Amino acid sequence: MTTALVIANADAGSSDNAVLSAALETLRPAWEVEVAQTSDADDLREALEAHADADVVVVAGGDGSLHACVQALWSLDRLKGATLALLPMGTGNDFARTLGLAEDPVEVARGLTSAAARPIDLAVDDDDHVVVNAVHVGVGAEAGAEAGPWKRRLGPLGYAVSAFKAGVVGSPTRLHVTVDGELVDHGDDVVQAAVGVGRYVGGGAPLLPDAEPGDGLLDVTISHANLRHRRLAYGLGLLRGRHTERDDVVVTRGRKVTIAGDAMTWNADGETGDGMRERTWTVVPGAYLLLIPSSDEAADESARNLP
Repeated sequence: MTTALVIANADAGSSDNAVLSAALETLRPAWEVEVAQTSDADDLREALEAHADADVVVVAGGDGSLHACVQALWSLDRLKGATLALLPMGTGNDFARTLGLAEDPVEVARGLTSAAARPIDLAVDDDDHVVVNAVHVGVGAEAGAEAGPWKRRLGPLGYAVSAFKAGVVGSPTRLHVTVDGELVDHGDDVVQAAVGVGRYVGGGAPLLPDAEPGDGLLDVTISHANLRHRRLAYGLGLLRGRHTERDDVVVTRGRKVTIAGDAMTWNADGETGDGMRERTWTVVPGAYLLLIPSSDEAADESARNLP
């Protein structure tokens, strides 16, 4: 029987716990399930070490939870060949959107036992920090930094509110972007630059709309919409996934990407920071395996479980 370690948030609310319990009940007839409630990186590392022989590590959470688990496995030198699964229980669930997972964690759980394992790429920076979805700098990262209070009140819509504010008051910055050793863009009018293997950020904005997490490449977009009205138009295009059609947006892809600038604000898998001056990300093709049930598989499994 398949053994599964489920990583869950120890600080989750009662409603999340109820959803998780329902999801686990769909797994237990076919899998031997062990649950680890973790609240920090130390808890997570201890759980992974204590259950190192688990066949599957199931992450119950969003991009941040998946990031933490992949980072821990990468640091333990156990990511290569590991099989993971994701029950989308975050606020934005952006990487789950790229993977085409259902919004309902219970529906996803129903399809996991017959799901195919797909190799998934990873971005790793020069400090050995991983990016499972996307990293971006500029006004979008500033929006992410301000989104916390809005997201608590409005859910994913909170990111759109903070993004609008950042688009109005944010300032362009000087950036240099190098892909596979060649300078592809530079200037002092860059509004946003993004690198990643996933398509969405901020609860559904398709920042890297053509990204494929298994193609062995990092997708890159760079916006020069420096005037306020152009920034607002860029933001509206971003919400519809049409921003890459603009003449002030550069789109490319490669295996190694460096962004350099002056004290940049950044957002990596939903975590924000500032003061970054240069960072390089390198793709690790097929860094781990992820179980991805198709919607048809989930529906078939659901039908088989009906009385």
